Amino acid sequence: MLVLSPFILLAISLGIGYTSATSSSDQQRIAVVSEQPALRQRFIKANRDDVKASVTSAAAAQKSVDNNNLSGYLVLSADKAKVTGVYHSSDSLSGGMKVKINAFLAQTQQQLNLANAQLSSKQVKSLAVQPAFQEKIKASHGGANLAKIISFWVLVFMIYMVLITYSSVTAQEIASEKGTKVMEIIFSSTKASKYFVGKILGVFGVILTQIVVYIVGGYGFFQIAMHLDNIKQLITDNQSLVNGVIKNMLGINLLFVFLGVIIYTIISAFSGALVAKAEDAPKAAQPAIYLSMIAFFLTMPFQSNSDALISRILSYVPFFSSYFMPMRIINDNASGMEIGLSLLILVASIGLLTWYIGQIYEGLILQTDDTSFWKRLRRGLSYQK
Repeated sequence: MLVLSPFILLAISLGIGYTSATSSSDQQRIAVVSEQPALRQRFIKANRDDVKASVTSAAAAQKSVDNNNLSGYLVLSADKAKVTGVYHSSDSLSGGMKVKINAFLAQTQQQLNLANAQLSSKQVKSLAVQPAFQEKIKASHGGANLAKIISFWVLVFMIYMVLITYSSVTAQEIASEKGTKVMEIIFSSTKASKYFVGKILGVFGVILTQIVVYIVGGYGFFQIAMHLDNIKQLITDNQSLVNGVIKNMLGINLLFVFLGVIIYTIISAFSGALVAKAEDAPKAAQPAIYLSMIAFFLTMPFQSNSDALISRILSYVPFFSSYFMPMRIINDNASGMEIGLSLLILVASIGLLTWYIGQIYEGLILQTDDTSFWKRLRRGLSYQK
């Protein structure tokens, strides 16, 4: 349920949205009636999504309007000199539809005027000249900045929420083993360090699986969304923004997210082993959660100033680099060498922490006396096998 719940909620939202859009689509459309079939077909061709083409007569259109199955109906007519459109409805015409109808009538009237004026082809060509308009937007501004902001918040919240979840799960899992005879039997059969590493690797596998499921599932829902007209149009209109966010979310940033979750999980396991008894398991995750909260809130003041000295320093510090280095990468403030150094320090810290806690794990997990936290910590750290 932890892995599938986001997809279930997303599927329900898309399903409700699609059902709602489908059920209300006819109510938002209009019918077009005309004694000149060619005129009617031209309007339908230009506004296919807004017209219910199966309604062809004024009587049928009025009946559909009365039954609230149509927004209204448009009667088109034309003679040799003028084109006319009359809209019938119980409500005012929406601004967007009114613009489309006026544009069609103006274009048709212009064609009729040109035909009546009997202009030469050269004169018609001169009248058809349109003004030119261009937009020149620098890549570092506008949509690119918005993509950076969105990417930053998505990444930060993703790290924080995954950390909170797995910190609690891992700490409680370790703490629940305190004071059980099973652990003494296990440690008599295998090394405590091997048991600890195996337990952590199992959690790593679950985390990696969840990230892969989210990537594959997210891609699948993106493909489904592209088949929904409204969402597809929204994505198409903001394609550069979408591409920028996806680019920032994947690649090296995703690796920092994964490694950040790993190092906090190790600290959670360490905290879980320090509790006095299994009943204290709910408290076990608090140290790791507080540390992740500090890192989370520290990133906020540096969102628009990621190249500040404090931000640069913390981007190399384990437990903080998973927040700060992706922020610097998103804002193009980190070179390849800086990214590689931060990654190396983070991986080395994970390896050293795993090795060290594995060496003292037996001394931590077998402590059952209800002393203070600091005494248990000092005794555990001084344990040597």
